[in-house]
Amino acid sequence: MPIILNCEGEPCPNPVLRCKQLLDSQSPQELQVVVDNDAAKENVGRFLVSKGMRIDDMLKDGGLWIITASCAAGAEGAAATPTAQPADRTCPVCAPKILVFITRDVIGQGDDVLGSRLMGNFLATLPELGDALWRIILVNGGVRLAADANPASENLKKLEAAGVSILVCGTCLEFFKLMDRKVVGEVTNMLDVVTSQHVADKVITI
Repeated sequence: MPIILNCEGEPCPNPVLRCKQLLDSQSPQELQVVVDNDAAKENVGRFLVSKGMRIDDMLKDGGLWIITASCAAGAEGAAATPTAQPADRTCPVCAPKILVFITRDVIGQGDDVLGSRLMGNFLATLPELGDALWRIILVNGGVRLAADANPASENLKKLEAAGVSILVCGTCLEFFKLMDRKVVGEVTNMLDVVTSQHVADKVITI
């Protein structure tokens, strides 16, 4: 019988943190996690996979998501989360890991049209950082950059295709009602944000 972890009514990152505590303390072979929002569903699923578990089912029952996972074959000592490891595309000895933390969809104050243009130019210029550019995290108004209607999403897609990790705050997507309009990046939570900032060699905040 799987262990059932009921996280109904809990915003991110609580469901992920509770999953982490359960895995650390009990190492279950089977687990069912109940959440009530899409952001938590995405984050919990990705977290469990990163810990070496296999997602067997994601069932929607009314307003609830029931995520069923089991220990994948040969997954003893499950893999660490991506945020705790250097990016595959960089050498941890030779190249620093730069994290770009974006909190809004424009740069500067004064005129949002100009600010939007500057943000597009900024994202288009980020490849100049080379292999040191490790990860981009979008929070608050910054998640609008990952939406289908924002032309900056094309620059983000190019960066992602080049191997840059792009994480988009799930709570922020839910708040702005953009979860279904995200076209680039992975849904993330505050645990990933904090861990990424800890692991990065340099953080650029916009």
